[in-house]
Amino acid sequence: MYRLSKLSHAQRTFFLAATASILGSMIFSENNTLATKMEKGQLHYKDPNAIFNKLTSEDNLYFKRGKPQYPGHVPLFLHEKILMVLGSSIGSYFHPERNEFIVGLGESTAISPVLRSLQTQMLSDPVGRQLLRERPRITSTSLNLEYLRLLPENSIGNTYIKWLDREGVSPDTRVPVRFIEDEELAYIYQRYRECHDFYHAVTGLPIIIEGEIAVKVFEFMNIGIPMSGLGALFAPLRLKRSQKERLYNIYYPWAFRSGLNSKPLINVYWENILTKDVNEFRAEMGIEQPPDLRNLRKEYFEKLKKAKKV
Repeated sequence: MYRLSKLSHAQRTFFLAATASILGSMIFSENNTLATKMEKGQLHYKDPNAIFNKLTSEDNLYFKRGKPQYPGHVPLFLHEKILMVLGSSIGSYFHPERNEFIVGLGESTAISPVLRSLQTQMLSDPVGRQLLRERPRITSTSLNLEYLRLLPENSIGNTYIKWLDREGVSPDTRVPVRFIEDEELAYIYQRYRECHDFYHAVTGLPIIIEGEIAVKVFEFMNIGIPMSGLGALFAPLRLKRSQKERLYNIYYPWAFRSGLNSKPLINVYWENILTKDVNEFRAEMGIEQPPDLRNLRKEYFEKLKKAKKV
């Protein structure tokens, strides 16, 4: 092969012209191809933001928010659930009077295994299956509160309405469940939430802090909702000595005993037994009525007042 330097001037000129022509043809052809792809929208290039866009895309498995499973449902990421547990726990401890903290703590700690256990319990009982099939709601309209006032004095319905009137509350204050994923499990928790006042009524416990704690312990031993157990564990820490003594000596033993011995409260179709005698119901369920908390508090303050006068 000849070196380029050995070629004559005419040969070198021809060689360089031919090379330039070939290279120009290749570049022109490549440009035409790129232009054609660009025109057809087929031109792709590496986007430096591709990784970021992938992480925030709705198609990304880890960052995609689930679809609502029922009206009002708010799907949450795992980190949001953890933050809700922490925030509502702190809020409930320092401000137990604020319902939003209690609601958030209840739903964020109502883990699926516990609710699945309640679901199994309901499915194994004919009344529980009826509740899941019919899904009744407890409201002032569904219960017809005026009708309850006409029922016999010792009936469940009349006992319930008298308790509502005495405590100044309404069944309409129970907010809808929003943060539990499964639609049927959400209803089970909603049912538990709306039946809470019936537990108060049949036990006679008021909504003052000691009464709420006692009912929560009773619920936890019978139904197993985690928030009830957390309330029993941490709520007494902020109480006065006299309140703790009443809880630990009287109402905790009662709640443990009645909660464990009574039949499952989650399977009670309250709307269908409003005319039933409340004492007969307690006996059938195995619920022992605790001492009257308001009377115990009244007696305590009277003794305290007399002691100060001496």
